[in-house]
Amino acid sequence: MIIHVNLSHPTPAFEQVRSQLSGMIASGALEQGSRLPPIRQLAHDLDLAPGTIARVYRELETEGLVTSRVGRGTTVSAAAPMSAVQAQLRLAQAAQEFARTARQLHIDFPAADSAWRYAWGHLDHSRGLIERDAF
Repeated sequence: MIIHVNLSHPTPAFEQVRSQLSGMIASGALEQGSRLPPIRQLAHDLDLAPGTIARVYRELETEGLVTSRVGRGTTVSAAAPMSAVQAQLRLAQAAQEFARTARQLHIDFPAADSAWRYAWGHLDHSRGLIERDAF
């Protein structure tokens, strides 16, 4: 499980981690029953406060995506079905993030479109991940 946090990004670190974990669960990259790292470990790995990760886990639990049990940690629940409106909102957020990143890298639209099409063509469609040897 790889999570990236950009502290200079306008999106709060909490939301960056929450949305990435939520996306991994929705795509099946984190399967039902998978254990998430302990709060302190993930906080240390991402150089964030443990309270930030605890909030992420609470939010994910409220959404029904994970279950936390004392002594057993936090595990992935069955992915909650997403409504069409939620899916469109999530896609719009991901598109905004992609466009923002491309612009920050001074990538023009044709090159960004080419990168998107390349990534789409190299998806492992069963898991929603880019194939390992694509790059």
